[in-house]
Amino acid sequence: MTTNEVVALFRPVGQKELDLIRNSGWKRFPPRLAWQPIFYPVLTEDYAVSIARDWNTQDPNSGCVGYVLRFEVRKSYIDRHEPQDVAGRRCREYWIPAEELNEFNDNIVGLIEVIHEFRPDNDPGCLP
Repeated sequence: MTTNEVVALFRPVGQKELDLIRNSGWKRFPPRLAWQPIFYPVLTEDYAVSIARDWNTQDPNSGCVGYVLRFEVRKSYIDRHEPQDVAGRRCREYWIPAEELNEFNDNIVGLIEVIHEFRPDNDPGCLP
């Protein structure tokens, strides 16, 4: 293995988190809030889409919008963590302790990119 190997990961986010990532120049994820002990990037685009589309768009705390982000992390770093099955093999994510988020960010290669955006269809609490 070379030190240049990377792994593509995904992250479903709401509007506030996206704004903070944009403010970082698309290079870093923001610190976790006090009630968020882990940062969870997911392994598949499909799983990230289901969270962004089905959960974030119904959540006023997410601004009633869901985004799916794609980014790459050095394989040598992410291999130190075990993927977690949260609802079967289709739903896998890494659990990065909040206190390791700076190190995680330092191992992102390139920019974080938005690959999907979802808005609510019918939830009156989330309609504009």
